[in-house]
Amino acid sequence: MIPKDLRYHKEHEWIRVDGQQATLGISHFAQDALGDVVFVDLPKVGTTVTSNQEIGEVESTKATSNIYSPVSGKVIEVNTTLQDHPEYLNKDPYGQGWIAVVEMASPAEMDALMTAEQYEEFLSSQS
Repeated sequence: MIPKDLRYHKEHEWIRVDGQQATLGISHFAQDALGDVVFVDLPKVGTTVTSNQEIGEVESTKATSNIYSPVSGKVIEVNTTLQDHPEYLNKDPYGQGWIAVVEMASPAEMDALMTAEQYEEFLSSQS
């Protein structure tokens, strides 16, 4: 259930790294806790972000939750499809439900993020 090729942030965001670029989204755990997603406030392309910075929001039938960037850098792409289809966050959080791509300023920040195994342990400790 937790993809092994990703890294995870304590606020339940994931990143998939390809060179200097990090695609980010929210985890299955996060979307499940939120319930049916009805709106996503995406970051703006060109925005410079720092790790742990709030970059947007996800609104669901249950709650509103902040989206945090797990890494520092510049937002170079956002998933505008989510504006018309926010349900992709529920249906496919690790695929069609990606949120943004960040050109990383410091790939070393990856070391501070959890592996899939560590994230699984983190989730177990939360319940």
